[in-house]
Parts: sequence; C-alpha cells; structure tokens
Amino acid sequence: MQRIRKGDLVEVIQGADRGKQGRVLAVDSEAGRIRVEKVRIQKRHLKPGRAGAQQGGIVEDEGYIDLSNVMVVHPTDSKPSRVRIEERDGERVRVFSRGGDLVPDPTAG
Repeated sequence: MQRIRKGDLVEVIQGADRGKQGRVLAVDSEAGRIRVEKVRIQKRHLKPGRAGAQQGGIVEDEGYIDLSNVMVVHPTDSKPSRVRIEERDGERVRVFSRGGDLVPDPTAG
C-alpha cells in the first residue's frame, strides 16, 4: 500500500514550490515521483497538429516532483503530517502519525 495516492491533498515541503498545496494527479511508484496540480509548471512549445494542441502554441503542464518532497495534509488543521500504515480490524489502512486519525480515502470523493 502506498502512503500517497492519486487524489490526496498534499503540501510541498521542499523546493521552489514550497508551501503550495494541491491534489495528486499521478503517481509513478517505480521512480518515486508524483505530479501535483499547480506545482512545477512546465511550458512546452507545440507545432500545429501535435497531440493536445491542434493550433499549436505554448502549453503549460505539471511536471513530476520527488515523493520525498511532499506530505499529506491533515484535514482538520490543514497542516502536513507524516503517514504510516497500520493494520486495523484485519485491514491495512493509512493513518496520520500526528493524532492517529485515518487518512481520508481519495476515491470516496
């Protein structure tokens, strides 16, 4: 089970975008990197007819950042907290280290 999953609200704790919060868009667990909305914006210049831009131009998209540079945000006080995995009622669940509350399921919406 991953500590950070797609849809989680995370805060960047290191790097140029330090302090920004956003939802996780994608997780690359093999490389240990994630994409977070409105963090590490990169510009690509596309010719007309290329994928994503029929008329061409400059497209802004989020880049990947390292997994160790983000922490999951605790919903009660909107501060970042570490996450650990525990076994409760025979099930593995994600738990905030600070307080012991369950991490809300991002797919539950």
